Amino acid sequence: MAKHILAVDGGTTSVRSLLLDDKFEIVDIAQKDITQHYPRPGWIEHDPEELVSFQLETMRAVLRNNGIHPSDIDAVSITNQRETALVWERSTGEPIYNAIVWASRQSNNFIEKWRDQGLDPLIRERTGLISDAYYSASKIAWILDNVKGARERAERGELMAGTVDSWLIYNFTGKQRFVTDVSNASRTQMFNIHTLDWDDDLLEAYGIPRKMLAEIQPSDGDFGDLGFSFGTAIPIASVMGDQQASLFGQACFQQGQTKMTYGTSGVLVMNAGDTPKLVEGVTASTAWKAQGVPVYDIEGVVFSMGKTMQWLRDDLKVIHDAKDSEWYGGQVGSTHGVYLVPAFTGLAAPHWDPYARANIVGMSNATTRLHIIRAAVESMAFQTRDLVEATLTDKDLQIPELRVDGGAVNNNMLCQLQADVLGIPVIRPKVTEATALGAAWLAGISAGVVGGFDEAAELWNVDRVFEPQISEDEKEEMYDGWKMAVEGSKGWAQKVKSV
Repeated sequence: MAKHILAVDGGTTSVRSLLLDDKFEIVDIAQKDITQHYPRPGWIEHDPEELVSFQLETMRAVLRNNGIHPSDIDAVSITNQRETALVWERSTGEPIYNAIVWASRQSNNFIEKWRDQGLDPLIRERTGLISDAYYSASKIAWILDNVKGARERAERGELMAGTVDSWLIYNFTGKQRFVTDVSNASRTQMFNIHTLDWDDDLLEAYGIPRKMLAEIQPSDGDFGDLGFSFGTAIPIASVMGDQQASLFGQACFQQGQTKMTYGTSGVLVMNAGDTPKLVEGVTASTAWKAQGVPVYDIEGVVFSMGKTMQWLRDDLKVIHDAKDSEWYGGQVGSTHGVYLVPAFTGLAAPHWDPYARANIVGMSNATTRLHIIRAAVESMAFQTRDLVEATLTDKDLQIPELRVDGGAVNNNMLCQLQADVLGIPVIRPKVTEATALGAAWLAGISAGVVGGFDEAAELWNVDRVFEPQISEDEKEEMYDGWKMAVEGSKGWAQKVKSV
């Protein structure tokens, strides 16, 4: 029987497993939604045991449904939601608290404390990141301070802390491997992007013992195998954070190539080459280290893309399905000056305001749900332009085209709006599962199924190119209104203390 790659995708709202054949065509996908826990406003958590059990269910389902035996799998790849942090017992493997999700704001006070201590410049220089509760460090510190006895136990070496990739691998391998890769480590605010190792000065300042943290591997490193979980020693041949995997899956192997992923959040990532590059308002991370060579990226994150559609569907109940937004939004030619700023948990890049809150402005008696739905779709395009504008403050950088992926890019209206708002071509590939595909390609290279980067690039094919269709004046008028709406959302939670 032909060999296959099993691609594991541990996302924020769901976990999935994809079965790919030896030509990297997707044979099947199994998916299961994750329970979202909201203990308090602004807090988001996951059940760590559910992350593992649901992921294993999808892995087994995709094999079972296609009559595939584990021995017919060449390699496993793992990509995952980043920044989400967990702490568990070394002796039992039991979590001591829920996984704190990347978008959760419960650790804001630690960021404020570290800022008051003057750590921001050191954090920026060493990690490439902008100090924020988005990243893993403050979440781990919060758990150590808020679970009784946790800090003392951590000092005694009784606790382990990691991101979702570490947690999955630890469980998949029967607690034999406690590892992470450089791409995930670089999103923790504890990793030195220059030395490619944990930064001892920052760990000491945070009060996080180094002994809690995983061994850092290259993205194509040694992550163990699935012998414990599947009875067959299938190698875990690649691990990448979801956004770096998406950059890889969009075949952005050359410096300057850029992609935008429209997932639960939205992430713009540019291949920055072999040297970290700090640009105001956006971050620098390690994209991957493969075949012995590190590659860096420039990255901008916005918290709410697909999450805005979920809000329209589940809370406002103005659409039945996220894909309905294209039809509803297309029923009106414009929003008639209505803007929706989806700062539900604050603003990330390039504004970095944890106290911003969502708003809808510009409504009149003529405003209908159609205008609000269209404004929600337009917010994705405007937030992307915010990220592009921030990146291009470095005059040495150019973005002549934008490659897009994620579930939302099946929305033709969004893709056309994006091209219009940016004034550059937007390219949608034939396979929009770039996140899982990128990690699978690297696993294939590691396992010898794919010859190398050039061969992987040949697997990337264009579905459609969206060219700008509006004038420069129209584009700027739309964007000016957006910028005014964003300013109105800033600092709201501080102004209205009950929010």
